[in-house]
Amino acid sequence: MNSEIKKQRAYTLIEVLISIAIFFTVVAGPTGLFIFSLKNQNRILGTREIVDNSSHVFEYMSRALRMARKELDCDTRDEPETCACLKDDGYGFNYEITHNEKGIKFKTSQQPSVCQEFFWDTTDNRLKESKNGSEPIALTSDDLEVVLFKFKESGFTQDDNDQPRIVFFLEITKKSEVLSPKIKIQTVISQRNLDVRY
Repeated sequence: MNSEIKKQRAYTLIEVLISIAIFFTVVAGPTGLFIFSLKNQNRILGTREIVDNSSHVFEYMSRALRMARKELDCDTRDEPETCACLKDDGYGFNYEITHNEKGIKFKTSQQPSVCQEFFWDTTDNRLKESKNGSEPIALTSDDLEVVLFKFKESGFTQDDNDQPRIVFFLEITKKSEVLSPKIKIQTVISQRNLDVRY
């Protein structure tokens, strides 16, 4: 009996390696694009969180700073409600720069008036607010880190005819992320009430 031996063709090593390489190329392209999209989405969400938080803080601070009033009661410096008393002629300023140009103190327009202060606490890199010297309250989220915060003032004294104006600058980023975006914001605020000599 004659038996025919059928020859079956097998794959060579080179063919297997080429097919694996093609498979990984086809899979790696979309996978890389997917990973890139996820990283990009996280970056956009981080930027949005920074913008939302910082714009809320800026709006809150701007509204309060615009409505500041001149401290007229500087002869009673020992009382806790006196605020921004930098002159010896009985009248104070509309604003007082504190914390080495990293904070500002002023008297609010509400009744009864409050001595309000905004400042950058460098121990935990957050913006904080204090009223009448009370325990500071954080204004920025604990996920965010203030990199830079400073004030520049003009027209604070009674000797000029300029309306009090403040320029403040904020640079803020996310704490936990390595490639976190940094947002830089600068704004100018002028006091709403007319600054006249009393």
